[in-house]
Amino acid sequence: PFSADDVLFTVERAQNVPNSPSSFVTYLKGKTFLKIDDHTVHIKTAKPYPLMPNDMTTVKIISAKAGKGASTEDYNSGKATIGTGPYKFVEWVPGDRIVLERNDDYFGTKAKFDKVTFKPIKSGPARISALLAGDVDFIDNVPPLDVARLKKDNSVQLSGGPSNRVIYLHMDQFREDSPHIKAKDGGAIKNPLMDVRVRKAISLSINRDAIVDRVMEGVAVKAGQLLPAGFHGVSENMKPDPYDPKMAKKLMADAGYSDGFKMVVHGPNDRYINDARIAEALAQMLNRVGIEASVETMTKAVYFGRASRGGPDKSPEFSFMVLGWGAGSGEASSPLKALLHTYDKSKGLGAANRGRHSDAEVDSLIQKALATVDADARGKLLATATEKAVGENYGVIPLHYQVNTWAAKAGYKYQPRTDERTIVMGLGAN
Repeated sequence: PFSADDVLFTVERAQNVPNSPSSFVTYLKGKTFLKIDDHTVHIKTAKPYPLMPNDMTTVKIISAKAGKGASTEDYNSGKATIGTGPYKFVEWVPGDRIVLERNDDYFGTKAKFDKVTFKPIKSGPARISALLAGDVDFIDNVPPLDVARLKKDNSVQLSGGPSNRVIYLHMDQFREDSPHIKAKDGGAIKNPLMDVRVRKAISLSINRDAIVDRVMEGVAVKAGQLLPAGFHGVSENMKPDPYDPKMAKKLMADAGYSDGFKMVVHGPNDRYINDARIAEALAQMLNRVGIEASVETMTKAVYFGRASRGGPDKSPEFSFMVLGWGAGSGEASSPLKALLHTYDKSKGLGAANRGRHSDAEVDSLIQKALATVDADARGKLLATATEKAVGENYGVIPLHYQVNTWAAKAGYKYQPRTDERTIVMGLGAN
């Protein structure tokens, strides 16, 4: 049975797994955990922290009994897998399928299906072909190119909507000698990205409408801040920057870079929707304002490690990065804390701040918001922090919000989620 011991085991293990892709430090740092009884854990923070329940939903609790001495491979293989959900694990055949069956002892709403099989199909066209052929009943990540066609197909039911994931740019703001930036002649140059005028020029050089319409096939929403309208803590005063290459060139000249410079655009090619194509489009736009941009993309397995700690002393390796962030908390505190607060590993702040943006006023606003229980007051603080960090500092440059699309055979429909997750309990009869 699920108990407090499982909670304590999980939070301790999460922070100490060797070579873990995530220590969950953003969600666990600054909290102490005390077992009161078998079904009660007291979680204490140093100061008021209204988002603590949100943080804890991010850390999935695992069994202390099954997990004792278990390796990462034991979890990946299913050997140590155990839970309390609506479905039970049956088998995992790597690269082929994961099979679940209904858990009739589940304490909540009973599952709709007796058996569920997940099949990994990396290729978008192959996923669609499998659905249309009847080989599968439901797919996620419908490629934007195919959305319009599938809308006209009566054998398919689409569902989708904007997510809370913003695709954005992080820029090196902490090194005068940035590793992937050179003068036009190939010589050394002081890092232009440290100048806010250059960062603003880059934002003005980006035609967001073209990215949405041509790269994303209209299946995206252009972004001017960290979350779409309607989420808590967004600013009503911010809009996406206009496409203004003339002003971009002026700002470049004002900053002393009228001749431009060379720069590499780094990004993943298998993480976000059309991510490699986005990087290529950005390079073309940057070239038009005098920034001689080239592109290097790689698999996410390689990219994120290098982007976070591939440089000297485990600093971020890249100078200019295409990235994405989904707000797990459902409010602006999530990206502000992770992407724009001054990097402080010991406190779990700025955990994904790969550009090392740092501003004392922004830090103060974020920290005050994180300790403010009143939702309206917290929202105002978050909006002000966003206006300063994004609107004034250009600590990151938002591009667009992803729109996610699912497709099921006729008769079934998926309830779209802003967190992009695909869960069986969200699929039901139309």
